[in-house]
Amino acid sequence: MARRKKIDEEEGRDWTEAELVLQFNLKRIVEYQTLLMKEWLDIESPILNNFEQALFDLIYVRGLENMSTWSEEDLKMKFITYVLELGNLKDENGVVGYFDKLIWAKIEGIMLKVKSDFMLAKGYLNLHKNPYFHFQEYKPNIKPSGEPMAQLLEAFLIGQAKNEKPIPLYGVEIVGETWRFIIMDGKEYCISKSFSATEKDDLLKIIAILRKFKHILFTRLIL
Repeated sequence: MARRKKIDEEEGRDWTEAELVLQFNLKRIVEYQTLLMKEWLDIESPILNNFEQALFDLIYVRGLENMSTWSEEDLKMKFITYVLELGNLKDENGVVGYFDKLIWAKIEGIMLKVKSDFMLAKGYLNLHKNPYFHFQEYKPNIKPSGEPMAQLLEAFLIGQAKNEKPIPLYGVEIVGETWRFIIMDGKEYCISKSFSATEKDDLLKIIAILRKFKHILFTRLIL
């Protein structure tokens, strides 16, 4: 029995948001109650060039017509991938985007291990270090796997352990059409209001927020 418990601890386990808050003494802040969140979301909708506008129109209609029936993989491959492209979350200046990467670290004696659906990190080829941005997603009602907010918090805690200096970590939780942006700074994490990817103005705002993160990354986080 003791051996089984040790193996479970080394392999990690599924956490809920509430369990992580209590275990690691985290503080949950909702809406626009931190300066970092206000700064991140204080952005106007972008002006798209002709190519970007055509891609935006394509995925907007695609999502509007199909979002409610997509599986996790459909959501990722047919929609989220293109939103990331429009949001300029691409490889550059030593920062690499990684999909479905298993990350882990021992935090306060407890092994945390989670698969990051997408992360931006300093890296080269398949070697990643110093995470800056994560997102976790799932499509409810069609074989959801794990609690996305809990998985995101795990990724943040692991990122804090791996980063060379204390910096705020940024991310997004995606549940179907609903996007919420999250910043974790120390033990506090702030959650934005919800944005609907099937509302045109909201989708433009999502793209603007992702672009704003790239500006924050290269002007504030990487020194």
